[in-house]
Amino acid sequence: MIAAAALYLFYAAVSPAACAGCHKSQAQTEPATPMGHALEPVEGCDILREHPRLTFQSGRYSYTITRKGAQSIYSVTDGAATLTVPIGWAFGLGEAGQTYVFERDGIFYESRVSFYKAINGLDITMGGRAAEPQDLTQAAGREMSHKDVADCFGCHTTGAIRASTVHFEDMQAGVQCENCHPKAAAHMAALKTGDTQAAAMPHLAGMTAEETSEFCGRCHRTWAQIAGGGPLGILNIRFQPYRLTNSKCYDATDQRISCLACHNPHVDLVRNTASYDSKCQACHSQRANSPGKVCHVATQDCAGCHMPKLELPGAHRKFTDHEIRIVRANGAYPD
Repeated sequence: MIAAAALYLFYAAVSPAACAGCHKSQAQTEPATPMGHALEPVEGCDILREHPRLTFQSGRYSYTITRKGAQSIYSVTDGAATLTVPIGWAFGLGEAGQTYVFERDGIFYESRVSFYKAINGLDITMGGRAAEPQDLTQAAGREMSHKDVADCFGCHTTGAIRASTVHFEDMQAGVQCENCHPKAAAHMAALKTGDTQAAAMPHLAGMTAEETSEFCGRCHRTWAQIAGGGPLGILNIRFQPYRLTNSKCYDATDQRISCLACHNPHVDLVRNTASYDSKCQACHSQRANSPGKVCHVATQDCAGCHMPKLELPGAHRKFTDHEIRIVRANGAYPD
């Protein structure tokens, strides 16, 4: 078994179907979200099924992913030798990209190439351009440490981490109920016995902005993680809790500036920026309890101006910057 970060202490995962008896709408919609598909088993991966042969060339290395039955075979060659392994898991739904993890000789590797939706094909995985591979194994992928494995599977699956150990036999693919509600099993057991006190669950909706950022930051990275260890520059645009905390209007105690104020994790992401206007106007309006200044430029599509979409090099995608601010033309990216 693989040692896991102490952060992840999930137990005997409860399936969404089990929660649906009382929480029907959430249990029906959440598994279909990108979080619900944060990891897919290869046999059920739509991208790999719909692309039975993917190829890519990087320097002297040629990459091929070939579908064979329910398997997808990852092959890398330098022209003289070839490394071939079955892909174990597909990380990410593919809204932006999808990266693959495989196991070889008891060691886990992150594939050096990923699928990107914008180009409908393979390119180097984010971070993979940092160093030129020295051999075929390095060309195939990045060797993952025990902590890497625990962190990746802890965020992208449910039930895999128990007592600081990875248990793949108990793993549910994707972020399911108990990933965010780790007391769900005890909650359901207590309900069956009528012990309402023992059945009480943490009220996540009641968390402050800071508590929510720390909670979501378990996987999306906290302010302290990025401030203390990077990355700096445009590479941290993906880490929303860090970016949000840097906003001038951020208030650690105010729920109106928390992740949950704008995003319902049980449904798909709302992509129409104008739909968030009411969230902005909860603070930036003429009402007496609204501490924020009122914008004199526009009254709608606030996020379109104050949370710009910026291109992340190598990702083939623009990401919404969650550092809410007045954006100046040709201004530098604020770290």
